Parts: sequence; C-alpha cells; structure tokens
Amino acid sequence: MRKKVLFVASECVPFVKTGGLADVVGSLPKYFDTEKYEVRVIIPNYICISSAWKEKMNFVTSFYMDMAWRSQYVGILEMEYEGIRYYFIDNEYYFAGDRPYGYIHEDVEKFAFFSKAALSILPVVDYQPDIVHCHDWQTGLVPVFLKDSFHAGEFYAGMKSIMTIHNLKFQGIWNIPAIQDATGLDMSCFTSDKLEAFGDANYLKGGIVYSDHVTTVSRTYAEEIKTPFFGEHLDGLMRARANSLTGIVNGLDYGEWNPETDQKIRKNYSKETFRTDKVKNKTELQKELGLEADKKKMLIGIVSRLTDQKGFDLIDCVMDELCQDEIQIVVLGTGEERYENMFRHFEWKYSGKVAACIYYSDELSHKIYAACDAFLMPSRFEPCGLSQLMSLRYGTLPIVRETGGLKDTVEPYNEFAETGTGFGFTNYNAHEMLGAVRYAESIYYDKKRSWNKMVKRAMEADYSWKSSAKQYEELYENMLNAAI
Repeated sequence: MRKKVLFVASECVPFVKTGGLADVVGSLPKYFDTEKYEVRVIIPNYICISSAWKEKMNFVTSFYMDMAWRSQYVGILEMEYEGIRYYFIDNEYYFAGDRPYGYIHEDVEKFAFFSKAALSILPVVDYQPDIVHCHDWQTGLVPVFLKDSFHAGEFYAGMKSIMTIHNLKFQGIWNIPAIQDATGLDMSCFTSDKLEAFGDANYLKGGIVYSDHVTTVSRTYAEEIKTPFFGEHLDGLMRARANSLTGIVNGLDYGEWNPETDQKIRKNYSKETFRTDKVKNKTELQKELGLEADKKKMLIGIVSRLTDQKGFDLIDCVMDELCQDEIQIVVLGTGEERYENMFRHFEWKYSGKVAACIYYSDELSHKIYAACDAFLMPSRFEPCGLSQLMSLRYGTLPIVRETGGLKDTVEPYNEFAETGTGFGFTNYNAHEMLGAVRYAESIYYDKKRSWNKMVKRAMEADYSWKSSAKQYEELYENMLNAAI
C-alpha cells in the first residue's frame, strides 16, 4: 500500500516564488517513487498568483474554522499539475496583497491561520497522510497544532511530522500575547522548552521542538547549526535534537537546467562537446554585455542576491586587485544598495572588463552559467545553495567558500590526484578568496588539459532531485517503521 506524504509550504513553483524554498516544494514531490508514495502539496491561495493558474483551479468546498476567539473562512481549491495534486487554501483577508510576505506582525497571524487550516482541510478532502512534511518557519505551527489541538482526533492520531529548515536565519518571531491571541494555543505551550525563545514566541522553534524529525538542506549545514556562529541562537536546541536531525542536500531540476537542450543559450553542448561549443556562448555574451570579445580570456560569473550573507564584503575588499588580473567578471542580481553601486562603479572603472547587470533576468542567468569559465560564490553561510549546482551542470567551475551545501557539493581541485570539480577556500577572508581565484586562473591558463578534465567531472556530477528524493524516501521509511 502506498504511503501518503503531505508537503505544507508557503510557496511553490510554478505558482508563487520568492526564493529557493519554492523550487524545492515544486520539484521534489515529482521525484518520489509513485508506486510507493503518494505526495500532495498545500500552499496558500495568494491573490498575487497569476490568473492563468487560478483559472485552472477547481473549487472543492468551504467551511468556517475556529481560530482562537474568532471564526475564519477556509476555502479549498485544487488542481493536478505534472502528476501532483495541489490544494490551495483560500482566505482573501489573509492572502491579499501583491506579494506572499509583508510585515512580520501580519505574517505571523497569516501563517498561524494557514497552519491550522492545512490540517483542518484533510478530512474534508479525504486525505490522511502518514507524514506531514513542513517547510520553514511559516509552517512551524503545523507540528505544534498536530500534537496539541488535533492530537485527540482519531483521524490525526498516527500522523508523523517533519520540519525542514531551509534557512535558520528566518524564524517567525513575535511577542507571546499576540501569538497566543492569534493561535488560541494554551499558555502552557509558551515555555522555554516549547515555543518561547528569549521572551518571544518563535514559530520555527515550535516546529523543531514538536516535530518527529528535523531535516535541513545539506549535511554540513546540519552540523554547522549546532554551533553558536551558525545556530542563530537555536544552536542549543539543535544539539538537543541532534539524534533526529538529518541533512539532505537539495537537488536541481535537470529538465530546466540542461546545456544540451537549453533554449535560452546560444549554443547547446554536452560533456563530449563542451571543448568546442561552450566557448561560443562566451563570445556571444561578451558582445551582448559590452565586454572585450576574447574567447581565451577567463570569464567569471556571479548570479546572486547582493547581500552580506553572500560574501560581497569580501569581493568589495579585493575587487581592485582582482581587476588587475587577466579576467573578466559578469554580475547579475539586485540587493543592498552599496553592493549594487560597487559593481556599477567597477563597471565604469574597468570598462570592457566588468559587466554589472543590476536586475534579475532568468534568461540572462542561463546565458551566464553557459558562457562563464568559473563561478564565484564566497558565501558567509549557505544552507544549500543552487547556483553552484547550476554552474556544475553547465561545466562552469565553482569557486566557493567551504560552508554548508557548498562544501557538500563542490569537491576542491587536487592537482596531484587529478580530482575535484571546483575550487574552495576555508576561512571567511578576502585574500584567501583572492588566492582561490588566482589558483583557478593559474590552472585555467597554464594547465588547460587539467581544467577541461575538471569541467567534464563537474558535468558528470549528479545533483538531480532523484538522489535527494531517494534519501527522503529512506528517512520516511525509517520514521514509519519506527512507529510500528
């Protein structure tokens, strides 16, 4: 008999996306073995979801749900997409606006409603999952409600819950009286061993405490968050839950990101043809962005949010030095004003050498992954990261700081053993980063055969969702077998 798994999340491609969470929730369910697992997904029916999708949704039913001292409307819409059934919880009061998230004091109430509604609709749609898989702080109250308010109901009695942390930095924190008022949870839930943290209510902490198992998006990040530097004040709790904490690296949609079939790039290529065909993407991009057209010059790409977390203070520190080298740099992204202006300044100062694209374009990101020789990602912390997986897929060698998912997915080059799929540096230090970039330059210019072998290894690495789904399946099996 097939096991039933329910994904509960605040966003999901292709319906609504603000970050990598949406990619995970939209991609992972499709890769489970359909003979063993039936996976369904619940997300909010935001007003900002495109009408093209809304037209395909079918209205199921509606009811009113008690939420603390008030009664709230819950509408249920559903649709099937690429073999997965999606439910959309409707409530115009909570899900209005032109984007999924707004002010935190509104969001905590919105997602308290969503978490309770997600559990409340299950008997109505006749779906009784064995495992409820929750994603990030917005669904942190689902395991709390499951063990607290819903536990007495026979329908919910055997359900297990998993809490997946995509980024520990975002926790859903607000004052206890407001959260108690919004959720209707008993005050006994707001103690230091449950939802309370440093005087406030913390949704993610609640999810971590009440869930049966906790996962995060890479093995290294699972270890890092047990330490004060990465633990965002919850490192003690992560150490306490170490026996039920698993790191499973995210995957990449190999259908969308495939240099052999990608329609957005100038010339398709494979691990057999990259030596002759990849460079055609480079010369085309150089012309398009006003860089000096030179197929032999090393081109380094950056596609990112321009924030401190992504290590741009390191780049700022040594950008002048870096621009003295025989390289070109192309940057795509938006973020903090000082980094946007920094790249604009260096584009002006080193015209023909630096291209600053301070906006976001999906099409241009594909072109950058296909055209560049190397990809720079010096993150301060990186729970998983997708950009390095994309660059590996396109044979663009990542230069990364060895943290979180970057450490798990990029094997640093070893010139003696002829192994590795990229370059790494350990300490959060600008000149150590510069050293890694210059080491990559030396291999690119002086050991081209070794470089090309590394490109082939990078393109052969498998970080598709298939391998991630297998690890989740093993986890589900272990949890359900332990419950028997």
